[in-house]
Amino acid sequence: MKQRTQDYITIGSDGTVLPKDGEAVSSGQTAEAADVAYRLSRMADEAAAALPVVPNALEAADSSEWTASPSSHANGSADGVKGLPVALVMARARTAKRLVRSVSDAGFAPCVVYTQDHRFDAHVKLAPLSVCLGEKHSDALFCNGYAVLTAAGECGATTVLLCDEALPLAEVDSFLARAAARGIRVFRPLSAEAPLLGWVLCTTDKPAFDGGSWRACPHCGLNFDEASLAAGHYVCPSCGGYLRMSSTERIDDTLDADSFVEWDRVVAETDPLSFPGYADKLAAQREKTGLEEGVRTGEGRIAGLRVAVGIMDSQFFMGSMGSVVGEKVARLVDRATSERLPVVIFTASGGARMQEGLVSLMQMAKVSCALERHAEAKLPYIAVLTDPTTGGVTASFAMQGDVILAEPRALIGFAGQRVIRDTIKQELPEGFQTAEFALEHGLIDAIVERAELRGTLAHLLALHLATEVAMRADHEPGDREILVSYEAVRENLAHGTDTYNTVTYGDLASEGFAFGGGEGWGPLGLKRRISSLAERLDRRGAASRKRLERVLSEGGFDAEAGVSLEGAAAAGDVGAQEGNRAWESVQLARNTRRPTALSYIDAFVDGFIELHGDRAFGDDGAIVAGLGWIGGRAVTVIAQEKGRDLPERIARNFGCPQPEGYRKSLRLMRQAEKFGRPIVCLVDTQGAFCGMEAEERGQGNAIADNLIELAGLRVPVVSVLLGEGGSGGALALALADRVAMQEHAVYSVLSPEGFASILWKDRTRAPEAAAVMKMSAAEACEMGIVDAVLSEGARPAHENPEQAAASVRAYVEATLDELADMPADELVKKRHERFAKF
Repeated sequence: MKQRTQDYITIGSDGTVLPKDGEAVSSGQTAEAADVAYRLSRMADEAAAALPVVPNALEAADSSEWTASPSSHANGSADGVKGLPVALVMARARTAKRLVRSVSDAGFAPCVVYTQDHRFDAHVKLAPLSVCLGEKHSDALFCNGYAVLTAAGECGATTVLLCDEALPLAEVDSFLARAAARGIRVFRPLSAEAPLLGWVLCTTDKPAFDGGSWRACPHCGLNFDEASLAAGHYVCPSCGGYLRMSSTERIDDTLDADSFVEWDRVVAETDPLSFPGYADKLAAQREKTGLEEGVRTGEGRIAGLRVAVGIMDSQFFMGSMGSVVGEKVARLVDRATSERLPVVIFTASGGARMQEGLVSLMQMAKVSCALERHAEAKLPYIAVLTDPTTGGVTASFAMQGDVILAEPRALIGFAGQRVIRDTIKQELPEGFQTAEFALEHGLIDAIVERAELRGTLAHLLALHLATEVAMRADHEPGDREILVSYEAVRENLAHGTDTYNTVTYGDLASEGFAFGGGEGWGPLGLKRRISSLAERLDRRGAASRKRLERVLSEGGFDAEAGVSLEGAAAAGDVGAQEGNRAWESVQLARNTRRPTALSYIDAFVDGFIELHGDRAFGDDGAIVAGLGWIGGRAVTVIAQEKGRDLPERIARNFGCPQPEGYRKSLRLMRQAEKFGRPIVCLVDTQGAFCGMEAEERGQGNAIADNLIELAGLRVPVVSVLLGEGGSGGALALALADRVAMQEHAVYSVLSPEGFASILWKDRTRAPEAAAVMKMSAAEACEMGIVDAVLSEGARPAHENPEQAAASVRAYVEATLDELADMPADELVKKRHERFAKF
């Protein structure tokens, strides 16, 4: 045998190879400082030394510790490898083929892995041992800890070499701890491109542990360690699928550790129909699940904020709502009302419990009455829709929240899909009755991934509790020292409070795989799906879409007059109209580089949470609405958003709102009044969208509803025109206590092109029309239409956006402070007087 002069090498931080004697050896490879890179021969020697020594015949008779290695393995033979330590090579075919001979030469019995669809690959024939992982190859399968440990156990491997897709396991604590407990050493290559250079031993500071259980993902079928799943919020590390959570798992994942106190754990069952076998089924369900019923209720804390919480559990009768479920939810809400607590309910239900007949149906009414009492007390209710939420629960408290959140891909619907198919005799589209479907059709506020759910709930609760504090009698009007703040919640989430799962598994590096395909389910993927509104416009009105694209390419679009702005392009040069400040402002307001409403929200609205949908038909990207903090005060923000680039402008209909956009803003206005939250409107639109479909859905009605609601709101309303203020579409967000305009914003009854076309039959006279209409900020202020003109800085807003945003922020904060002192009756009275003078 060839003599080995060096057993291992150490790689310094500069990438040089340091042998035992410390003399530097040139190396083109780099690694972390002080990583020990083992040669295969040393690894084989150490593995062989750890093997049990074969006893003599007399010792074997008394030995209970020595076990012979398996003599054969699936699709492989042990001939010629008996007595050698087995190394499991986790690598794809090309890498495995290169490694098999080297591993064998080093003194190992190499074992390769394969799937049935790759059983004839060369490396499978080359290796003396092989293990089949499954039917079909997938990258996720090769980096699955359960699959690797099972394969190692099947072939008797004491060494595992991780390459290619299996490399992520080198940092998975649960996998490494289980491997250590089984006496298996795990190595990764020093260089993924050159695995023969050396190998690094993978270790974890977690104690060796091979207990606990495994759980299969229902979507991809792979098994994962329960602790790893808990650390990852029960989201499959491989495919990203959501595993259904039990009520206990939900509590441990969402509430502060040890904060949950259960209410009404046992409520006497009823059997109103004396349904045969029902009592026995209930008893069997209790025995199987350890639950008393399909919902658990109580109180707990999220980031230190006290909350009444209900968690439905689909393990028990599929979470169906019978008399006990309805009673427990109603008691939860009523107790929360008496103790002035917000309510959060996680829904997971197949609908009404058929075994209880009409009594089950009446639970929908009972819970609705309780929630109405809670709403009358001006207390918030947040519904979190999980998979599945259907039937009577969907038609009652699931859709009655002030804010409705949903988990990605959750099944959400009223009628069952089979019932719908049988009724309409048609196949249903892909994605029908999913959370994404509900969001697209305006039925829910937001889709929130599990990793973000606790934080989102904490901030929503804080925003509502801040206004609850503000409405108390002992709170001084305008007082900025509120008990709850954005910073306080962030601090609590980061350092102050932890869930049971965070305390138990918080620093556990869980299994992970960069699952791909489609748009993904993270925040960016969700944003892309929301931005696919442009595609939905095709379905709802292809002609309108083409028209918008055409007029945009021509230079512009007057939404309410329905005319192109291209005709005035020749006269549109800013410098061409000396002294015409109105026309100059028109050009600057239309500048595509001008900051849009979202830029201002990003600049000075802390912790903004966007809420979607009109709860009836759809969502409208032209209006962005949600909750956040401005200057430490909880506010509702409603803004018209044009979009920052062409794809986004198309998706947002160029900032021209549809009826559902105005109905979304109406919903948020009413919500703000309910909780005593001031409203800040950011206006920037050419006008409300004019089109056949907009008229069919009641564009005029939607604007009218906004105006009459704004006229009577008993909370402060501040509006700032950022760019274009086009006609009724802009006024629908500008009937306010205070209205300001940025220096180069414009406000008009019609576009200057439309004005010139109607009155002079000559659209080229648009600059002259702009001057006649007095649409500049300075002129609007002189007429008393607006209260203030906000400087954009030394240059227009698109050239110094930070200065422009700072000016708007200062005005909004100062105005909210001023209006906070005003009683609600006086606020409404002065608002009416403000507009009566015109």
